[in-house]
Amino acid sequence: MIGLKLATASAISLSFLSAGCGQKQVSFKSDIQPILAARCASCHAPGGQGYAASGFSVVSYQSVMKGTKYAEVIVPGSSLDSTLVRLIRHRADPSIAMPKSHDAGKPSEWLTRDQIRLITAWIDQGARNN
Repeated sequence: MIGLKLATASAISLSFLSAGCGQKQVSFKSDIQPILAARCASCHAPGGQGYAASGFSVVSYQSVMKGTKYAEVIVPGSSLDSTLVRLIRHRADPSIAMPKSHDAGKPSEWLTRDQIRLITAWIDQGARNN
């Protein structure tokens, strides 16, 4: 009886581990790129103000992973070490918090909590090109 309980507990534990404890796999193409295209590309694409200032482009996976002209902004597997997450969570100097508003006197519309959670999860899952 103890052996059966142990085997059942092991099987349940293994199923949680293999399922990532219920966390869905975040896709760059389906989940992240649409956020970046809608909320970031107007500035962070060639010709945009953010691109001119930092060299950071969100037009492709490769450009996102390249980062800025100063440094990478994503550390695959570690949202805590990723500058992008600090910027979108507004945990950096307010002058570089993202996204910015370019309309004088109008505050920028920040990313939603769900959008930030998706980006954070994608980075923590390895920031894959999937």
